[in-house]
Amino acid sequence: MSKKVCDLGIGDEEKGILIYWASDCFQDGKLDALVENDMEALNDWKTLERFLMVGIWCIQEDPSLRPTMRKVTQMLEGVVEVGLPPSPSQFSYTN
Repeated sequence: MSKKVCDLGIGDEEKGILIYWASDCFQDGKLDALVENDMEALNDWKTLERFLMVGIWCIQEDPSLRPTMRKVTQMLEGVVEVGLPPSPSQFSYTN
């Protein structure tokens, strides 16, 4: 079941910026908040953590920081170790 942005309990200015919430959950070690009651995900914490780190690598605003699709596949399969990703850059919005 997907989590709606309005259910995240965040302010209006942050709605729709799911990447920051996911990154914060990762940094705070609260991965369970991302998957709620998904027992399969909760029972395989290392895989969940690896998948989330790969996702954070893939959304870096600077394209030069993003891994190639080949490397993404290898990281997801566990063939290549996933390094700790940098926090996603804050996007600048104009009102």
